[in-house]
Amino acid sequence: MSFVPKRNLPRLDRHRYQAHSAIFWTLTLKNRSRGWLSTEFHHSFRDRMLHAAVRYDVWCPIYCLMPDHLHLLWMGMRRRSDQLNAMKFLRTELEPLLGGGREWQHQSYDHVLRDEERERDAFAQTCFYILANPVRAKLIDEKERWAFGGCVVPGYPRLDPWGAEFWPLFWKLHVIHREAEPRPSLIVPP
Repeated sequence: MSFVPKRNLPRLDRHRYQAHSAIFWTLTLKNRSRGWLSTEFHHSFRDRMLHAAVRYDVWCPIYCLMPDHLHLLWMGMRRRSDQLNAMKFLRTELEPLLGGGREWQHQSYDHVLRDEERERDAFAQTCFYILANPVRAKLIDEKERWAFGGCVVPGYPRLDPWGAEFWPLFWKLHVIHREAEPRPSLIVPP
């Protein structure tokens, strides 16, 4: 068997992943492996997401865990936010929880939202697209709520992306918290 080197997907300049960027991330399991998605994993995922959110100053207005991949949308909340570091942290923390020798594909896919995609209506459409993934995959009916989706906004555990008041409340909180009070830098162990 011949060795095939892993190729990296092209990345934009690092600064595109920092500060107030908004990025749609997709993490896929190697060989599209299944059998890891459970309520227990979902709870562990939310816990790790919260740690990533606080550590790297990112908010996740929407995520969706699918049987062989996951989608999430992160927004940088501070000038020092760094989504490449946050994603490395999240992938490292989640991989042991996949079980059964499963692992992520070599690299996550990302789409850095352009200015026009960051406007409120366009941004909400991206979030609705992520939430509708289980419907498109025929895992649930349009009227059903997927059990493995949600949002992670530190300090707001009951924020519900399916709720009628989600977007007005989300944008109000975003305005209040974006660059609100500077916090001391976290010491990141090696």
